[in-house]
Amino acid sequence: MVDQGDLSGRVSDAPSNNWVYRILPRTLWPYAQLARWDRPIGWELLMWPCFWSAAMAANAAMHLGTFSWGTLLFHLFLFFAGSVAMRGAGCTYNDLVDHKIDMAVARTRSRPLPSGRVSRKQAKIFIVIQALVGLLVLLCFNGFAIVVGLSSLIFVVIYPFAKRFTNWPQFFLGLAFSWGALMGWAGQFGSLSISPVLLYVGAITWTIGYDTIYAHQDREDDTAAGIGSTALLFGDKTHGWLSGLYSSALAFIFLAFLTAGVNWPGYLGLAIAAFLLFRQVTVLDINNVEQCLALFKSNNRVGVLIFAGLLLPLLIR
Repeated sequence: MVDQGDLSGRVSDAPSNNWVYRILPRTLWPYAQLARWDRPIGWELLMWPCFWSAAMAANAAMHLGTFSWGTLLFHLFLFFAGSVAMRGAGCTYNDLVDHKIDMAVARTRSRPLPSGRVSRKQAKIFIVIQALVGLLVLLCFNGFAIVVGLSSLIFVVIYPFAKRFTNWPQFFLGLAFSWGALMGWAGQFGSLSISPVLLYVGAITWTIGYDTIYAHQDREDDTAAGIGSTALLFGDKTHGWLSGLYSSALAFIFLAFLTAGVNWPGYLGLAIAAFLLFRQVTVLDINNVEQCLALFKSNNRVGVLIFAGLLLPLLIR
């Protein structure tokens, strides 16, 4: 068990100056840590495919003469709220599944469950509360989008167990984390087409890439625990794999934009994002834990750039 005096109720792999520790009462810290509110990068990366899809659908709607700022802004708000709620529920569920593994890993044994600051019963109740918030958000969409959203739970449930039976848990994370690429389009049109499917595939390969970088922090612990990851699978060939994954992501996103009729600013944003992605590959040192975390977090800027490129045509139309 972690010496709580050393960390003062915090966890070892999260910023100690986060708003959680400045604003929330100490009794709520363990729940904020379960939901990873002190590490916003997770819900940000979950949110970007949703935002991309909503903005891409808005570009298509603009060409059809049915675009509405009110609809887009409302959907963006829903995707923000849903991403925070469902990422929190997913992380809490993941911590319940990985309770014993987290106790054996140096980076995770200070989390609320392995450190004993939250019981399994309390964590389960917290999952239900967050899931209800996510359900309320989902019910604000049309019926087709609701069905699409509920379908994502298949991959959400499977992901925490994937590391136990495959070296590709990042692929299952991609299936779950990229689902928003379908949701934005479904929310706009009440149907799907080739464009959001292409965007979904692109987001999956992007997710595998950035989470491989993240997983390089835990190679030794994962080996000791007997669980798999693409970081272990790729090893010293990680740079080549990342080049292929990021190239595939960019190609599929490009095709998604092309089939959706996105205007030139979208491609400009994608080009700048491509520069950032390949810079990650160039500078990556898989043995530098701090750099791996920093490069992983830099994917938030990739998400911003792609979204900004899609938003600009709507602003200048």
